Amino acid sequence: MTAVRNWLNENLKGDPVIWIIVILLSLISILVVYSATGSLAYRTAGGNTELYLFKHSALVMASLVVMWAVHNIPYRYFSKLSLLALWVSIPLLVFTYFFGSTINEANRWLTIPVINQAFQPSDLAKLALISAVAGMLAKRQRSIEDWKGAVVPILIWIGIICGLIGLANMSTGVMLLATCFLLMFIGRVPVKYLVMALIIGAFALSTAILIGQRGSTFFYRIEKFLSEGEEDLPYQAKHSYIAIATGGVAGKGPGKSEQRNVLPHPYSDFIYAIIIEEYGMVGGVTVLFLYLALLYRGMRVVAISTRPLGGLLSAGLSFALVIQAMINMAVAVGLVPITGLPLPMLSMGGTSLIFTGISLGIILSVSRGDHADSVEHETTIERNLARVA
Repeated sequence: MTAVRNWLNENLKGDPVIWIIVILLSLISILVVYSATGSLAYRTAGGNTELYLFKHSALVMASLVVMWAVHNIPYRYFSKLSLLALWVSIPLLVFTYFFGSTINEANRWLTIPVINQAFQPSDLAKLALISAVAGMLAKRQRSIEDWKGAVVPILIWIGIICGLIGLANMSTGVMLLATCFLLMFIGRVPVKYLVMALIIGAFALSTAILIGQRGSTFFYRIEKFLSEGEEDLPYQAKHSYIAIATGGVAGKGPGKSEQRNVLPHPYSDFIYAIIIEEYGMVGGVTVLFLYLALLYRGMRVVAISTRPLGGLLSAGLSFALVIQAMINMAVAVGLVPITGLPLPMLSMGGTSLIFTGISLGIILSVSRGDHADSVEHETTIERNLARVA
C-alpha cells in the first residue's frame, strides 16, 4: 500500500481532488456509453456491442494518458503555443466550413487521412483562444486600461474565432464567447471594455447566423423552445423528458434504459437523460456535483495562484468545461433550447476527449507549477528572515 501511495505521489501531481473527479467521471462514462450504444451497435456493427465499449474505453484511456503527459509540462509553454494554434485554427475552420464532412447539415468535421479519425477544428480553436486570451491578459495586467494596446488585440481574436466557429456550430460559439467574457472579467478588464467585447462577439455571432449553415436551425430550435404544448416539443426533447421522468429517484438500473433505443444520440448529446433514466436522480445529482466540484477546485487554483497566467489559464479552462457541461444537462431537462454540445468527459467522442484531456492537464499543470512556485517563494522568505535574524 505504501508503494502504491509513493508511486501516485511521484506520478500524479497537482490537485488530487481533480484527479479523483476525472477518474470517477471516466468510469461513469464507460458504463453509460456501453449501455447507450446498444442500438447503435445493432445498426452499424452487426450487434457487436463490445465494439463501442472497447473503442470508447481506449479513447478514455488515451485522454487520461494525454492529461498525465500535459500535466508534466510547465504551463507557461501553453501560452506561447496558443498563438501558433490560433493561426493554424483559422485556415482549418475555413477549410472545414467549405470542404469538411457534412453531418446534420453542418460542416464541422475533418477526417485525418492516416488514422481515418474525424475531429472538429473548433475543439483546437476553443482551447487555443482561451489559452491565448489568458496569456494576453496576463502580459497586459499593468496596462489593462489601454484600449488600443491591451484590449483591441484580444477583442479581434475573440471576434474572429467565435465568428468562424459560429458559422457551423453556434452553440459552441456562444459558449466560447461567454467563457472569454468571464475570463476578461477575472483579468480586471474595465466594464466599458467588457461591454465592447459583448458587442463585438454578438456582432460576429449574428453575422455567422445570417450567413452560416445553421441559421434556420438556430431560429427553429428557439421557436420550438418558446412554444407551448407537448405537441410542439422537438422529438429529442420529448424522449429526453420521458427518460428523466421514468428514471425516478434510484433509476431503472445499469443497462436497462428504454429511451436509448429511440432517443437520437443517447451516447453524446443526450447522455445525461440516459444517466438519470438508469441511475435516477441520485446519479444525475452525483454527476452535477462532480462538475461543480471540478469548477470549485479549478477556481481554488486561481485563488492560490502565484502568477496571473496560471490563475487565468485555470479559470478559463475550468469555465469552458463546466459551462459546456451545464448547457448539456440543461438541454436534457428542458431549461434551454436543444444544442449539439456533448457532455465533457462523459459523452462518447473521438478527438474531443483528447482535447478535454489537454485542458484538464493544463489545469493540473497550473496547480502543480504554482505549488512549486509557492514552496520556492516560502523557502526564499524563510532564508531572508533567517539572515535578518
